[in-house]
Amino acid sequence: MRRMLLLFLLALVLATVAVGLAYQRDMRAIHARLAAAATEIETTHGPVAFATGGQGAPVLAIHGAGGGHDQGRLLAEAFLPGGHRWIAPSRFGYPGAPMPGDTSTAAQADAFAELLDALRIGRVTLLAMSGGVPPALQFAVRHPERVQALILLSLAPYAPLTAEEQELPVPIWLYDALFATDLPLWAVLRLAPRSLAPIFDARNDLRAQMTGEEAAFLDAMIAAFLPVTLRRAGLANEGAAIDPAAAIDPAAIDAPVLIIHATDDRLTPFSTATYTAGRIDGAETLIFDSGGHLLLGHHDAARRRIADFLATHARTGGE
Repeated sequence: MRRMLLLFLLALVLATVAVGLAYQRDMRAIHARLAAAATEIETTHGPVAFATGGQGAPVLAIHGAGGGHDQGRLLAEAFLPGGHRWIAPSRFGYPGAPMPGDTSTAAQADAFAELLDALRIGRVTLLAMSGGVPPALQFAVRHPERVQALILLSLAPYAPLTAEEQELPVPIWLYDALFATDLPLWAVLRLAPRSLAPIFDARNDLRAQMTGEEAAFLDAMIAAFLPVTLRRAGLANEGAAIDPAAAIDPAAIDAPVLIIHATDDRLTPFSTATYTAGRIDGAETLIFDSGGHLLLGHHDAARRRIADFLATHARTGGE
């Protein structure tokens, strides 16, 4: 019995060492990929990391909660047609964009303007999803002369709205446990990555209607949570969007706007889309009865509508 116990303990130690080495190897590779995929520019709000790709009329792709420039890249590649140059910056508190003194959505919009200045881009179309929508709206309000058009997907609430209608798809304690350090999330991603799909409101019935491209998009979005330690500050700052001191009046926006949302979105309330569309003169909408937060089952339809919208409102280079 003593020998068996010693053998068991030895096997446990070896397994722990093997897991530790695999974890360190994977995290080094993820950090290296993130650093290689982005460029940093300095603004008065601190450094801003961004990824870019494509050619043509410029589009600023603004990621949602838990993202970064890597999630912005996924957003641009999933929904933009060809013939556009996309720029995907990290928002405050996400990879390559540390938290500044002023963490408001207004300050974030001004940091985007400085990024465009550095890239010598004058006017731009904004493509924003979820938590990226409030700073996109702020940009349109604060820098109207620089906005060609706005495309807003699965809109997160912003002041004067509140988060009262927002229904988290998983318990808050699970968020806290998963996002405490990189290790728990890494382990789940190694063993059962699709088990994290509910965090994105990708429910079983919605996953059943996914195309192959949408499945790859979902898997990439889940994988892009790591390293969570580079995203926790940004997640904690998502409440800046509903700060009453930073209220946004959509009626002040004069640019063409396309709003795309699913009525069964359980992560960001559909009422945010109706509120915004009702206050922007001439806003166009594309509403799906299903699809959840990630619009699963409808990416093709969304891309076609976005392509038509851009062909009408963003034909010029904007630079």
